[in-house]
Amino acid sequence: MKAWKHFKTITYHKYLVMKGCFKVGLYKQGLLHDLSKYSLSEFLVGAKYYQGNRSPNNAEREDIGYSSAWLHHKGRNKHHYEYWIDYSTRDIAGVMAPAPMPVKYVIEMLMDRIAASKVYNKERYTDSSPWEYYAIGRDKVPLHPETKKLLEKLLRMLSVKGEDYTFAYIRKKLLHKS
Repeated sequence: MKAWKHFKTITYHKYLVMKGCFKVGLYKQGLLHDLSKYSLSEFLVGAKYYQGNRSPNNAEREDIGYSSAWLHHKGRNKHHYEYWIDYSTRDIAGVMAPAPMPVKYVIEMLMDRIAASKVYNKERYTDSSPWEYYAIGRDKVPLHPETKKLLEKLLRMLSVKGEDYTFAYIRKKLLHKS
């Protein structure tokens, strides 16, 4: 039963991200988003720790001290800022540091945050929900300054002006599509 509920949750999440990506013209990313969640190493953990109101990865962390599913996931999905952490060649060589994310992945990350907020908040979702969730831990997130500036601009825009305006801005100004 938990496996079926987890399957429905990740599929609905994927659908919402795909819908958002399609609205801004990121068709390939919309189709390929989070396919690794259906792999055995991620799906079985997600089903085991499924709760329906938060990521099963957090429950796995609480149980064993880390999330094997997350470690698998973040290395295969470029819309997660953790994918872009690398050894720095500037400042202090050998120190882990965030690299700038390409714009299309920042946009997919935005769509991911919107979808997760809709899935977990259900009818309580507002266009401010993704910003509010991000703002709780924003000082702890190791984002490249350019990536952080763009993500925060889009999250605030969504919060104030809504999806239609924000998606049109992304399509016309960031991705230059009509």
